[in-house]
This record gives sequence, C-alpha cells and structure tokens, in this order.
Amino acid sequence: MRVQAAVAPGDGTFSIDSIGMDAPERGEVLVAIKASGVCHTDWDSLRWGRRIVMGHEGAGEVVATGEGVTSFSPGDRVILNWAIPCGTCYQCTRGKENICEQRGTVPDARYQHVDGAINSSFSLGTMATHAIVPEAAVLKLQSGIPFEVAAIMGCAVMTGFGSAVNAAQVTAGSTVVVLGCGGVGLSVILGALYCKAGRVIAVDVNPGRLKLAEQFGATETLLAHREDKGLLEAARQVKRRNGGRGADYAFECTAIPELGPAPLAMVRSAGTAVGVSGIEQVVPVDMELFEWDKLYINPLYGACRPQRDFPLLMQLYLEGQLPLDQMVTRRYPLDDLDQAFKDMHSGINAKGVLVF
Repeated sequence: MRVQAAVAPGDGTFSIDSIGMDAPERGEVLVAIKASGVCHTDWDSLRWGRRIVMGHEGAGEVVATGEGVTSFSPGDRVILNWAIPCGTCYQCTRGKENICEQRGTVPDARYQHVDGAINSSFSLGTMATHAIVPEAAVLKLQSGIPFEVAAIMGCAVMTGFGSAVNAAQVTAGSTVVVLGCGGVGLSVILGALYCKAGRVIAVDVNPGRLKLAEQFGATETLLAHREDKGLLEAARQVKRRNGGRGADYAFECTAIPELGPAPLAMVRSAGTAVGVSGIEQVVPVDMELFEWDKLYINPLYGACRPQRDFPLLMQLYLEGQLPLDQMVTRRYPLDDLDQAFKDMHSGINAKGVLVF
C-alpha cells in the first residue's frame, strides 16, 4: 500500500512523500494514525544522518495484524509507546522496561522509498497516515480519550509525569522546581501534584508559558531571563523564596544543553536534580554544584513501564486529574508540519499535534 509520510533524509530537511508499506508480518500491527505529537526530538531527528519516517508520539486505529498477534483486532483504538519492551532481557526482568536491551523494531524492508532504505523513528514513525509497529508498542485506548490527547501521552506526558512519579519519586509536602514549561514541563508539574508536592515553582523565560503552568497547578512562577547564564540568578531567587535553602527537587525540561546542570543550582544539599529533556551534548559542569550530597538523575522516558503507566495516565485523564486537552494548543494537517515546527520554536504551543 502507499501512504503519505513526513520523511527526513538525515541532512536537516524533510518532505511529505508517498512511500510503500508492506502488510504486517508476525508480531506486527498496522495502525491508521489519527494524531501525532510534534516535539523537539522530532526536530532533532532531521539530523540523525539516516532516512526515516518521522514521529514518535502517536495514536490511531488498528487496520490489520500479523500472525501471532492476539491482543488486538481491526478497529481497536490504540495508543503507541516507544519503550517496546521485550520482557525477557536483563533490564526488563528488573523492571527497567524503558531501557530494554532488545527493544522491538520493524525491519526496514517493510518500507519502500524511491531514494533507498528507510526506517521508522523510534520504531514507530507516527508522522504518517499509517505505521507498522511491534505488538509490544501498542496499548488499547480507553473510550472517551481523544486521539490528540492519547498521542501526547505517548511521550511528552509520560516523560514528564514519569520523571516526577517513577524516577524522582517526589515526596508529599516537598518543594519542586520545574525549569521549562512546555509539554514536558507541564507534565512534570502534574506528576509532582499527583505526588502531593507542597510547592511547585515553575521557571520559564516565556510569560505565556508561566500562565499555562499556573493553569496546570504550579503554586508559584518565576520569570527567568535569557542572559542569566546557567540560571544562577533564578536559583538565588528560588533559595530566597525557600528561606535560603534550595528546593527538594528540580527538573530540567528546556532541552537547552547549557542548562543541563541548572537543576543542581536549584536544589538543597542532598536534594535531587533531574535531567528530563535528554540532553546528549558535551556540557561543562561546575562540580561545586554537586555540593553537598546532591543527586543528579537522567531518566529515560520517565522510567516508563507501559502496562503499568499508560492505564494510570488514561484513568487520571478520565477522572479529570490530567487537563491534557488544554495542553494541545494547536492542531495541524500533515502538510503544515513546517509551521508546527516554527510554532514550537517560537514557544506559542504547549503541544502542537498533527491530525489525520
């Protein structure tokens, strides 16, 4: 079959192309994508040096299943996740499914592109009308949850919420600082509130995003300045607000490499700093920021265990505890992906979503 997809050749560009897609084989599911989130990782994927079908936040309907797939049938509404655990490797058997050593994938041969080999981003490739994915990447979507909401649950919400709940294990009554209030940062706020944090201080350079943070439950906001190197002045303000002591937890959600060490400046001695945005560049760090007994963790995908975490997210949404409809600030057709990226970089969206 032929499908429309956002294709990145690896040189920093992308185009909307028609590609060939085979029928699903053993252990695979063919999904008609109904919504796909747009995030900074998708922008980064333009420069991965290989040709890909873009996108890794998605939800849709099952079209067909391959041999051996018994959990899903055509017509099922589903959410996709990119943890894709094998269930049997060293990490999976220890509950670390997010860092599975044999993560499921679909062979490149399932896709055909006129210019040669192509594979799917994060083994999903959700910026397309259809995707072939491993069965372990699929979970049934409860009724009453819009596809746009389900799509952002698949990465941004899981990453932020899980970083607070699963990785940092925020304690009741604690003080939490969130650096960067896009979709991931807002999800950290929701996770901290779920853990019954006493204070949640949202930090951003964009006043509009600070207003969003308040709507999502932040108890305080702090407008930072781009000239504040390492957010050290913002850290001093946090400490002044907290009786001279840093926060118990601080989460970096900016995706700005230079701010990788910033949460260390925000936390007290023996506090926990969390690098949420997955910075992979070499960044200089003043080791004095680690004094004393501070812990810096860098969880992947909010320490996600799909069969545990996504049912919880869906339940909380349906109960009205996760206002994710407000997080989807703009919707775009696939042909407007370039505009979606521009709006993302300008900071006007909490989350932009492609709808099919």
